[in-house]
Amino acid sequence: MHFTLMDLVTDIAQNGIESGADVVELELRETLNASGGEFRFTVKDNGKGMTAAELKLAQDPFVTDGVKHPGRKVGLGLPFLIQTSEQSGGGWKIDSEKRQQAPSGTTDGTPQAAKASGTTVSAWFNLGNVDTPPVGDIPGMFRTSLLFEGPAEMVIKRFRQTPEGITDYEIRKTELVDALGGIEDVQSIILLDRYLRSLEEHEGD
Repeated sequence: MHFTLMDLVTDIAQNGIESGADVVELELRETLNASGGEFRFTVKDNGKGMTAAELKLAQDPFVTDGVKHPGRKVGLGLPFLIQTSEQSGGGWKIDSEKRQQAPSGTTDGTPQAAKASGTTVSAWFNLGNVDTPPVGDIPGMFRTSLLFEGPAEMVIKRFRQTPEGITDYEIRKTELVDALGGIEDVQSIILLDRYLRSLEEHEGD
């Protein structure tokens, strides 16, 4: 069961990371006002993608491939996201293109590239709705996503607008790894966490 919006985002981001993608893009946009505002996120990957039939199955809470979570009899990622977004006065959108094997070549012998593939999941939530879960720990979610084994690159885009100011930044996994000399040991993970939290603390600067 998910308790915050960040739990939902982490689950969808992990799906993208485990899709065989080279690049995963994660964007969080938050607009706060007197009535509450809106929280919106998008996870985009260039992984293996899904056919229309596979995408339909992925939205069924009683279907699982038994691979990602071997002990789980049902999959609650996309189904729970859809239910939560709709109950909170928001919505969702999923686009996916199945990866196809590249043909051996054209009639003149010129190689052809494989068709572009990947999945984009977007969802938005009304922050003024009583059924909307709390947002949760955004820097912690960023840290967790960056530490997942998977693609060489993850791009994180963050935008937050409040009456007091605007937070707007972009970070890349490759740049962080280069700056920290890796993100495998405890000390580098601590520094990563401090850096991510400092970006949120400097709101409106």
